[in-house]
Amino acid sequence: MESPPTTTSYAILGLLALRSWTTYELTKQAQRSLRWFWPRAERKLYDEPKRLVTAGMATAVAAQTGRRRSTVYSITEVGRRELRRWLGEPSAPPTLEFEGMVKVFFADSGSLEQLRDTLRAIGEEAQRRFDELASRAVEALRGESAFPERIHLSHVGLAFHLEQERATIRWAEWASEQAAQWTTTADPGSWDAAAALRHIIAERL
Repeated sequence: MESPPTTTSYAILGLLALRSWTTYELTKQAQRSLRWFWPRAERKLYDEPKRLVTAGMATAVAAQTGRRRSTVYSITEVGRRELRRWLGEPSAPPTLEFEGMVKVFFADSGSLEQLRDTLRAIGEEAQRRFDELASRAVEALRGESAFPERIHLSHVGLAFHLEQERATIRWAEWASEQAAQWTTTADPGSWDAAAALRHIIAERL
């Protein structure tokens, strides 16, 4: 591998440790599972397995299904050892990429209507994501899991994502209530920011 393995490299290795995948299957599975906490462009997901093969962590075998050609990737023993070693390393702090929050942060350059629309859209998107995750949870409870032997790990992760979306929904509702009291996005009028923050901190103690 020309450059050191990235977190995406290890994420793909983790999927390969579950089973062998064609390029298409690997990409779709990554989008189904990893996108909730490690979203990556589809092109990146197609390129990463090739880098793992170059590094000796995976193998690639050409396959033919009818008239369709595909490549099947499998993890090697070198890849399994490297994945196991990486799992023991300290994790980097979490990061958040959230365009809606960028718009909230700079809302004083726009109108209250724009801010309210942004907050409403944030809440609606979080609700949509919560509903999608909830349907996954129902499927899992019915035993409709592709990897039933890993259900304990899936449930722990699913609980985190559900709580995250629930928190975003609550925050969007709260922020909308606060902004409703403002005169403009540049003038909150009599709204007491310090009191609002003190209330939130007190609720969490």
